[in-house]
Amino acid sequence: MKIWGKIGIGLGATALLVGVGSFALYQSRKGIVTVQTDKVQRQDLASAVSASGEIKPKTYVNIGANAFGKIVKLYVKEGDRVKKGQMLAQLENVQSAADVAATRAGLQSSETDFAAAQAGLNTALADLNRAKADAERTKLDWDRAQGLFKEALIAKADYDMRKNAWETAQAGLAQAQARVAQAKAQQDSAEKHISQGRATLTRVSDVLQKTSYAAPFDGMITNLPVREGETVVIGIQNSPGSTLMTIADMSVITAEVKVDETDIVNVETGLPAEVTIDAIPKKIFHGKVTEIGNNAIVRSTGLATSQQTSASQEAKDFKVVVTIDDPPEDLRPGLSATAKITTATRNAALTIPIQALTIRRQADLEQRSDKSAVQAAAPQKEASKNKKDKDAEIQGVFVIRNKKAEFVPVDTGVSGVSEIEVLKGLREGDEIITGSYKVLRTMKPGTSVKVDNAAPKKEEDSS
Repeated sequence: MKIWGKIGIGLGATALLVGVGSFALYQSRKGIVTVQTDKVQRQDLASAVSASGEIKPKTYVNIGANAFGKIVKLYVKEGDRVKKGQMLAQLENVQSAADVAATRAGLQSSETDFAAAQAGLNTALADLNRAKADAERTKLDWDRAQGLFKEALIAKADYDMRKNAWETAQAGLAQAQARVAQAKAQQDSAEKHISQGRATLTRVSDVLQKTSYAAPFDGMITNLPVREGETVVIGIQNSPGSTLMTIADMSVITAEVKVDETDIVNVETGLPAEVTIDAIPKKIFHGKVTEIGNNAIVRSTGLATSQQTSASQEAKDFKVVVTIDDPPEDLRPGLSATAKITTATRNAALTIPIQALTIRRQADLEQRSDKSAVQAAAPQKEASKNKKDKDAEIQGVFVIRNKKAEFVPVDTGVSGVSEIEVLKGLREGDEIITGSYKVLRTMKPGTSVKVDNAAPKKEEDSS
């Protein structure tokens, strides 16, 4: 055999051996899935709810027009700090001031009439006392005259004179009593006129007072939509009146945020929160939850569900108020803010990455059991299990044991940003499969795996 023939045979044998080896290697690796893993470990965990909203003072009031009239003087401008009782604005008050003056004069006249009526009553009472004394004196004279006349000791003329004097005294007494009653009526009338005048003075003074506006508390003028010379009106029925200004107590600042309805069950008053403000980047303000709304707000309309006439399936939020500790003086109402509310904390909790969690049906897990055992128990299981039980979904993770993926059901607790607490099913140090997403979605229990944590943990498209 020629040398070239021998070389050809050698090369062919070598190629055959390489092919056989490659085929054997391919067969040995067939069915092995490359995965990324992580360890079950203990660490501090915090669960938080994030919501956005705006900065608002805890106490603020819109000062609206209480009377119709023209603004003649504004004593403040937007941004001014004011003290309680400080004058803010003045409306035109010529008519109302004149009404107060006229009513006060009328009240003084009524008080003078009352004093005169009281003096007249006192005079009438004095006349009544004199009339009573005269009546008693003439009665005694008349009684004595009757006795003397019977004994014929006095003349008939003297007897008649004393009788007439007694009758005259009786008439004077009745007249005095009538004058007292008249004086009392006049006094009561004058007293009622005083009460009426005081009530009228209260009314017109209130009208006059409503033309002047004073600060109800210490604060800042945060909104001033009117100018001197403008005419303001009061609200009637469903028509709102003019708003002169808004005054806010800037000593207590809150962040009013809207929390999704799925998270509101975890929020309670007193929970700590971190507030970030878009206008003040890279700075975190601390606070706590002080108020939680009881009525849901429809996200698309901003209306409370109680204001709607029909049920809505739209997304809903709940108002949550976070009071900020030590707010800076330059905060302004209306600034956009985000609150991160810590709903629960765990120290040294057993945790895994959230992405490691997956769901499997009970029926899929039963199919991976020992076939002979399943077949032997099948009649009994079919009798005791219905379709609902087999369709039940079980939450768990895949743990690597003996280079195979084993599905382990787990009970979870507090959820953090990227980690979740494991209450039952795993031990510290267990190696669990965390990716990729497509692998976790399609992996079956018992699959042989190959760990490659050097590969980028990139989520694959579900399609």
